Amino acid sequence: MGKNALNNGAQNNGEQLDKQSRILDAAMELLSRHGIAGVSMRAVSREAGVALGLVNYYYDDKTSLIRAALRRVDEDDLLLVATNPDADPTDQLRQALRRVAGPDLLTTPYLSLRLHLWALAQADEGYAEINAAAFDRYLDGVATLINNATPELSREECRDRAADVVVIQNGMWLTSLLGIDKGAIQRSIARTEEIAFAPARDAK
Repeated sequence: MGKNALNNGAQNNGEQLDKQSRILDAAMELLSRHGIAGVSMRAVSREAGVALGLVNYYYDDKTSLIRAALRRVDEDDLLLVATNPDADPTDQLRQALRRVAGPDLLTTPYLSLRLHLWALAQADEGYAEINAAAFDRYLDGVATLINNATPELSREECRDRAADVVVIQNGMWLTSLLGIDKGAIQRSIARTEEIAFAPARDAK
């Protein structure tokens, strides 16, 4: 196969991925603004600016779109707690705890999207399984960061602390939709740091 053919193939693959990503972005935007009732294959095609047939090519139905949205959020969450072997573990943990309050996350559209996805996970068994697995992976990610920064802790204690941290983070995200002030956000972050960096339970 010639070089031009390889380049054309890579370009076509890139265009396909871009269109598929646009379709998913459109579905997530509609879900954020209107909830599940506002998501249809036709509405998604209009929002994405692509033919309806292309939406049906990439996604079988609205259910598959919602599943893809849940997986996209899962991927985004895992990036929040990704580890870097070249970075200081304490700095990594502190940055991860602060990253969840980034300006790109504490927006009404994004938080509304998450709220709708959480609600759907409570109403549908298939969505619930995806959401539960994603939550478990995120919890493991937080626990790993805590364990790396405080290796004297048991894995069980790291997991317990991670669960406490996530409760505060979720509460912070939900209440941000009500217009919580920046001071409260900073106090929430400080509380997660206190939990994560606290001495071991059996420390003297």
